[in-house]
Amino acid sequence: MRIALAEAAADAGLLTPAQREGSSENYRRHLLAADPHGRYAIAALVWQPHQASPVHAHHTWCGYAVIDGALSETVFEWNEREQCASAERTQARRQGAVSFVRGGRGSIHRLQNSSDAPAVSLHIYGVPGARIATHVNDVVRAAPVLV
Repeated sequence: MRIALAEAAADAGLLTPAQREGSSENYRRHLLAADPHGRYAIAALVWQPHQASPVHAHHTWCGYAVIDGALSETVFEWNEREQCASAERTQARRQGAVSFVRGGRGSIHRLQNSSDAPAVSLHIYGVPGARIATHVNDVVRAAPVLV
């Protein structure tokens, strides 16, 4: 999967202009393909400047590659006793970067476009295409950041 995502990220003609359209309200997900047997779905996510995902784990596995621009990924650790996630580290994910996470609260993260330019990422999820909006993210509470 990592090789396929890296090759896809290097293909400048992978997405149509319509599949690169964002939204001013939140990152926008475009379903590109779905396995007819419901084993996976592929989507392009378009991130306008300063848009971010919620802090979340996944109900399923997920692989992604940055196609255009750059994202930052903050990795969190789940605290069962407190029932919240604490930020551990933030990593820059530039064009061509590929990442994979397993399902469950052992892989909590947040993606963000911290730049002033749009960014696009390609994601593969282990869900049927019809459930991509409802069965991927497990949104969790994040601990407040102490300054």
